[in-house]
Amino acid sequence: MLYYYGKEIFIGGIQLEKLVITGGTPLKGDVQISGAKNAAVAILPATLLINGICTINNLPNISDVKIYCEILETLGAKIIWNSKNEITIDTTNISTTEASLELTSKFRASYYLLGSLLSRKGSATVGMPGGCKLGARPIDQHIKGFEALGATVETTGGKIVAKAKKLKGTSIYMDITSVGATINVMLASVLADGVTIIDNAAKEPHIVDVANFLNTMGADIRGAGTDTIKVTGVKELKGGTSYSVVPDQIEAGTFMVAAVASRGDVTLKNCITKHLEAITAKVLEVGGMVEDYGDSIRVYMNKRPSKANIKTLPYPGFPTDMQSQIGVLLSIAERK
Repeated sequence: MLYYYGKEIFIGGIQLEKLVITGGTPLKGDVQISGAKNAAVAILPATLLINGICTINNLPNISDVKIYCEILETLGAKIIWNSKNEITIDTTNISTTEASLELTSKFRASYYLLGSLLSRKGSATVGMPGGCKLGARPIDQHIKGFEALGATVETTGGKIVAKAKKLKGTSIYMDITSVGATINVMLASVLADGVTIIDNAAKEPHIVDVANFLNTMGADIRGAGTDTIKVTGVKELKGGTSYSVVPDQIEAGTFMVAAVASRGDVTLKNCITKHLEAITAKVLEVGGMVEDYGDSIRVYMNKRPSKANIKTLPYPGFPTDMQSQIGVLLSIAERK
């Protein structure tokens, strides 16, 4: 996978000085889809809720994952890398709830530390989330959720400080369908007293994946993937098992679009084709051919693509993170 991190370029976790692309060649062959970045960067901080050990596999080999592991180690977690895509993590002894401001300010998903640390330890200090600059992306819905559960939250000096003697379950309505806020409130609710209802929740696949991970570790979360999520607080998550991160919907979609744009023939392995339905619909609309095998999908094209209209929407609509890729494809589409 290709990632831009600040002004640096990474492929498969390796930093490059420059990227040279020679075009004009159709993409052909098989490709293994990595674990989802958006799921991994929420599951890693979710391990802070566990009073024990767990193993996470199918982690994408990217800088955000490595930075997150570094942050967890500074908090007291012990991590063993079994392979480049699998870790065993022990979060039994968390020694501090103050995360490195330097590290947490490097990427946006660091805000998930707030929900996890607040739920398990009753306090959290995290740097203001950084990452790519894609316009205003406030965290007011996160704070609203924490406060509804009984926490006090202050933002000062480039950091967010959240505290609570004990979080208590309640009903929370999301003013917008925010993926990050849905996950963060879910994390905060896992060890809270009583039942928390999250209404107007986001439904993306990685939200379901985080809920599945937590349930595997002993949580009681129901309704993930629907508008309403019910979290019944438990006293403790003990871990003691392993979990595999869901395949990356956006990586798979990127290869699908690239196959069509290059008039290629690509088979994507280790993917959940149901998560790709909105992308598949547009691939078919522009003239691409798709063969769906459930856990793999073949996409091929032998002509210039037709035009199409795209509107990004929350899942299960067309993903916002796919608009640049589909824009490149449509730039070579027929005008008629």
